[in-house]
Amino acid sequence: MAEDSDDRTESATGKQLSKAREQGNVPRSRELTTFAVVMTSVALLMVEGGKIAGFLMAMMKSVFIFDHQTLLHNDQVMLRFRDALFGGLQSLLPFFGGLVLVAVLIPIMIGGWNLTFTPVTPNFGKLNPLAGLKRMVSLQAAANALLAIVKSMVIGGVAVWIIWKERDEIIGLISMPLETGMVKMFDMAFHTFLIVASSMILLVAIDVPYTLWSYYKALRMTKQEVKQEAKEADTSPEVKGRIRQMQREAARRRMMQAVPEANVIVTNPTHYAVALKYTEEMKAPQVVAKGSLKLAEKIIETGREHKVAIMRLPPFARALYFNTEPGDEIPSRLYAAAAQVLAYVYQLRAYQNNGGLAPVYPDKLEVPEDLDPASKRPQDAAPEERP
Repeated sequence: MAEDSDDRTESATGKQLSKAREQGNVPRSRELTTFAVVMTSVALLMVEGGKIAGFLMAMMKSVFIFDHQTLLHNDQVMLRFRDALFGGLQSLLPFFGGLVLVAVLIPIMIGGWNLTFTPVTPNFGKLNPLAGLKRMVSLQAAANALLAIVKSMVIGGVAVWIIWKERDEIIGLISMPLETGMVKMFDMAFHTFLIVASSMILLVAIDVPYTLWSYYKALRMTKQEVKQEAKEADTSPEVKGRIRQMQREAARRRMMQAVPEANVIVTNPTHYAVALKYTEEMKAPQVVAKGSLKLAEKIIETGREHKVAIMRLPPFARALYFNTEPGDEIPSRLYAAAAQVLAYVYQLRAYQNNGGLAPVYPDKLEVPEDLDPASKRPQDAAPEERP
C-alpha cells in the first residue's frame, strides 16, 4: 500500500537528488530566464541598437536602389540580395548570440549543468490520459495558472499605466514632422518596454523561491525510504569494502605505533615478523604486531630504529604468526619457547651493559608441529601478504 504524500516529511538524500538529475529533473525558473533574456535584449539594444539600425538602413538603401545596368542583369540583383541578407545576419549575430548565451547560462544558476538524454527517450506512460488529467488538477498546475494571472495583471497593468500617463505625448505625435515623430515614437516605445520589462522582477521574486520549494518538496522521502536507502548503502559491497579497508589501515597504524614498545621481534627471517611484549603485570607475553613480506620489513625496520631486539627464529615466528592476532596473548603451548627468547633478550641486555658471559642464542626452540604450518608444506614456499 502506497504511503500518503503527507508522510513524506524527510528531505531528499544525496542519492535521491542524483537520481532525479539523471532523469533530467532539475529546478528551472521560466520567469527568471524570461526576465534575463528580456533585460539582456534591452541592454544590447541600448549599446548596439544604433549601429544595428544604421547598418540595416544602409542595407535597405543599397538593396532597393538600382541603376540601369543592375536591372539588366538578374544575377546582379540576386547577388545584391544575398550580400544584403548575409550582412544583415552578421550585424544581428552579436545580439542574438548574447540572448542565446544568457538563455543557456541563467537556468544553470539554479539547477546547475545537467546533460542527460533520459527525458527524450520514448516513454509510453506519458500517454496515459489519467496521468495527464492528474497533472492538470495538481497543485503545480494551479500555481502555474495563478502565476500566469499575476503575470498578466502586472505586465498589463504597468503597460496601461505608462500609456495613460504619456497619453498627451502620444497624441502630440500627430502634429510632429515625420522624422521627428518617428524618433520620438521609438524613444517612447523603448522607454515603455524598459519599464514593463523591469516590472517582471516581481514575478521573478515570486517564481524562483516557489520553484525551489516545490522541487525539493516533490523529492521528499518517507522515513521508511530513508531507512531503506541507508540500509542498502550499508550493505553495498563497495561501502563494505571501503569500511574494511579503512579499518585495516587504522589497525595497521595502531600496530606500528606499538612496535617500539616490544621486547623482541622474531622473524622468519623476512617472510614473517612478530613483535612480543611482556611486563610483570601480564599473565603471558602479548603479540603487539605481526606482518608478512613488506609489512614484516616495516616492522623489522621500525624495531631497528627503536633498538628492539630482532631474532631469527623461523618455527617460533611462524607459529606465532598463524595462531595469534595483535593484542592476543601467546598460546600456552608456546610459553616455554617464549620464556627462552625473553630470557635471552634480558641476558643480552645485561651483557651489553655490564659485560660478563655472553648468553647462548636459543636457536632450537621446542615448537609443536601442529602450530607451525611450514612443517606440513615446502619450506621455500613464499607466503601471501596479509594485512
